[in-house]
Amino acid sequence: MKGRFYIQGTAAISPQESFSGTFTPQLARLEDRNLLRVKEPDYRDFIAPNSLRRMSRVLKMGLTTALKCLQNSNVAVPDAIITGTGKGSLHDTERFLHDIRQYKETALNPTPFIQSTYNSVNGLIALQTRCTQYNNTFVHRGFSFEHALLDSMMQLNEGAAKHVLAGAFEEISDEHFYIKSRIGFWKEQLTQPADMLTSGTPGTISGEGSAFFVLSTAPSDVHIAGLKMLYKPTQEQVSTALGNFLREHQLQPEDIGLLITGRNGDVNFDFYYQELIAQYFPQTPELPFKQLCGEYDTASAFALWLAVERMRAGGPEHVLIYNQFFGEQHSFVLLGR
Repeated sequence: MKGRFYIQGTAAISPQESFSGTFTPQLARLEDRNLLRVKEPDYRDFIAPNSLRRMSRVLKMGLTTALKCLQNSNVAVPDAIITGTGKGSLHDTERFLHDIRQYKETALNPTPFIQSTYNSVNGLIALQTRCTQYNNTFVHRGFSFEHALLDSMMQLNEGAAKHVLAGAFEEISDEHFYIKSRIGFWKEQLTQPADMLTSGTPGTISGEGSAFFVLSTAPSDVHIAGLKMLYKPTQEQVSTALGNFLREHQLQPEDIGLLITGRNGDVNFDFYYQELIAQYFPQTPELPFKQLCGEYDTASAFALWLAVERMRAGGPEHVLIYNQFFGEQHSFVLLGR
């Protein structure tokens, strides 16, 4: 999809100091396992203490990021709330399953089950902002955030909304980290983010985070110009799709001033990026964003936040984000000024 969908404001909670103040990217130092945890802000500035007690990490992260984004955009009530998540509230899901086993399906506390549903964050945002308009959550693995973006763009394009709050949120639990490590998602040896791309080993570093955006048709300094998704493509199909995508927007590869990629050091899938860079962008500066946030289903939301930060700090006129999630879901997002 193409058009001009302007970003009015952003907010992010990530393994970086991204929530407030001037953003300066820093590579974290891991101590015992390949996992990047978010740096959590003081939630009490946005959520009442009596509510905080009952909320899991991802609910706090998602709600606080959304409220901060609306605050930064000077929008009190959005016309639509659209999000993407790959796993939702993992801690609440696991807690409820443990309770089922422990109490043998009797005397169960319903709160973890209620909060484990994928749209819990959306519901909390709607309650907090008193938004009774369109509300949708996409749970499509590596396409979760991209589909939220696409839906947001459609809402604006059809005139159904003037300001759309779009975002994504993800947390990683100890049990989920262990399960995914057993099937080869993460690197076996402790690998620092600084060495991730040159490790030459399978797997990557796990991450988590939350990022939100207010999109509108009212002009601002940065806009999303296009979005393209591919499911389980070959390398040749990815290359052809990128060429067509650039031509559709009347751009040449050299017009892209910054390429933000999801390269994560996994030798099983990094060839997608390497071959595309060699063919289209041999001289273009590349920023591999997963060194900063780790790998997770909706990591592309952090990439978009990072792109907006770079462009607002005097970055290039055109930025291209290319991300793929374990070889299956591939996406291109084009931004302009």
